[in-house]
Amino acid sequence: MTDSEKLDLILNKVGGLEGRFDKLEERFDKLEERVCHLENDIRDIRLILENEIRTNIQRVAEGHLDLSRNLHEVMKPNNEIEMLAVKVSMLETDVRELKRKIS
Repeated sequence: MTDSEKLDLILNKVGGLEGRFDKLEERFDKLEERVCHLENDIRDIRLILENEIRTNIQRVAEGHLDLSRNLHEVMKPNNEIEMLAVKVSMLETDVRELKRKIS
């Protein structure tokens, strides 16, 4: 193999490498563009999380707290009624015993 043949072979291989590098540059450019789009999407998602979802969750939590308070307020008289029913039952038993003793 002569020197010129060797140089031609080297030039052919270098030309092939240049084509491959060009393809790699294209792929990296596309990848960089996709990463930029992903960053924008992530930023949008974060804004939605901060501005909408968090505030909505807070509102739901506050509403739940109010409902819980209301339930406890409603249950107070119910507890008192149950205690009064127990006391009335005890008093009825006492009255029956007194009537039985009197009779």
